Amino acid sequence: MFHVNLSRGTRALMQWLLLGGLVGVVCGVASAVFLYLLEEATHFREGHRWLVYALPVAGGVLGAVYAKWGGPIRGGNNLVLDTVHADDAQVPVRMAPMVLVGTVLTHLFGGSAGREGTAVQMGGSLADLVARKLRVAPDTRRELLAAGIAGGFGSVFGTPVAGAVFGLEVVVVGRMGYEALLPALMASVVGDLVTRSLGIHHTPYPAPAALPLSAGVLGKWLVFAVAVAMVAVVFVELLHRLKKLLEHRVQALPLRMALGGLAVLLLWLLAGTDDYLGLGVPGIQRAFEDPALPVSAFAWKLAFTVVTLAAGFLGGEVTPLFFIGASLGNVLARLLDLPLDLGAAVGMAALFAAAANTPLALSIMAVELVGANVLPHVMIVSTLAYLLTGHRGIYPSQRIARLKHGGPLLEKIVALKDLVREGRSPPPGPGGRDGD
Repeated sequence: MFHVNLSRGTRALMQWLLLGGLVGVVCGVASAVFLYLLEEATHFREGHRWLVYALPVAGGVLGAVYAKWGGPIRGGNNLVLDTVHADDAQVPVRMAPMVLVGTVLTHLFGGSAGREGTAVQMGGSLADLVARKLRVAPDTRRELLAAGIAGGFGSVFGTPVAGAVFGLEVVVVGRMGYEALLPALMASVVGDLVTRSLGIHHTPYPAPAALPLSAGVLGKWLVFAVAVAMVAVVFVELLHRLKKLLEHRVQALPLRMALGGLAVLLLWLLAGTDDYLGLGVPGIQRAFEDPALPVSAFAWKLAFTVVTLAAGFLGGEVTPLFFIGASLGNVLARLLDLPLDLGAAVGMAALFAAAANTPLALSIMAVELVGANVLPHVMIVSTLAYLLTGHRGIYPSQRIARLKHGGPLLEKIVALKDLVREGRSPPPGPGGRDGD
């Protein structure tokens, strides 16, 4: 019996090393191409600022293309998450090229969006293609999809361990499927290696000095976490509500995206700066070191991003949330007499952790980005903010099996968007009403 189990274990190990590595290679190549094109588009826009004036026209054209050929993939990250839980669903192959091109064009014309959504969708699409071509079993396919999420996330940010954990943590709130840990880790590590080997360099961030945890410091982090949770709730609720409102009032996608582009253009003219266009990476770096950063910077970036994404432009939420969180952390650090760089680092990770319900992955990500001195501070703030945001998130298709405050398992795993419909009344977070 021992030899049989050992043989099965060895076969499983070899299978996941091979399949996880294969998913990692395709994710790494896709992320490298995407990041290269994104950097080129950003540099071109910075040298040709008039392109921002064309954002409404670009939105109308992208909307027309997406309305005609993008119907099966409009779910975005939520489609990938739904597919993990549904054997009869699939992530179309066209998702990878369409979201890549759409996101690059969004940034070329100045839309405020991120890159994680594109990476996750490309990873999910390519992993599902591998699963279908190899005709793997349904359970294996689900684990490969988690590996695709991990490979896309880890390779696009250069954070392989966080990518692996994110691929497991994002699928079901509060529960991690360790059966997918090896393929997710393999895909994320290999994806990161492939992306780097193709000449992609990730943004470096300052490493904060160590700050001993004391009762006084802990009290400051509690206040910090409440502020982060409140901003996370505002972001999530505004994004979902504005998206629903626009879909209801302006049903034609080309017109909706054109109006969204016009709104971003007006915000740009009102703000009088390019700081809130595109990814906003320079703004994140500035938050680590500038004590004169405008207090309103996080609110401006939040508004730009909510309008861009709610209107239907392609991209993700992570990098804009990093900007919002880092600039918010900068302000809070000044108010609470915390080190500026540490406040920016903790805010950067904790805001996305709260908005995506992934406190563990983002705490690890913070360590990979800025070093181990960010612990335990980022873990404390991320966990508290995650709990305080209630049962909501930027991914309504995330499943949940047990309410955040504990209690018995739900009768069945349900999506966050369906939680209230199932007769459960989650406790309100800082923003009042819960749910979507």
